[in-house]
Amino acid sequence: MKATTREKVKKFPVSDLNLKRAAIRLLGQKLVSNEVLYIQRQLGATATQQQLDENVVAVRKLPWVQIAITD
Repeated sequence: MKATTREKVKKFPVSDLNLKRAAIRLLGQKLVSNEVLYIQRQLGATATQQQLDENVVAVRKLPWVQIAITD
């Protein structure tokens, strides 16, 4: 029987601070509030570092209409 090793991937809170740090590291600038809210809606409460990074980069490529919250 072959033993499988499975690495546990650490999850981080999808907080304003963690998104701000990721944005500065990846983009060189902060995200605006609608971008932060969009990522939080997409990811939920926790996510891996890779998911955070992918969403921070991807949100800048989305059309504003898709990100903006309309009343």
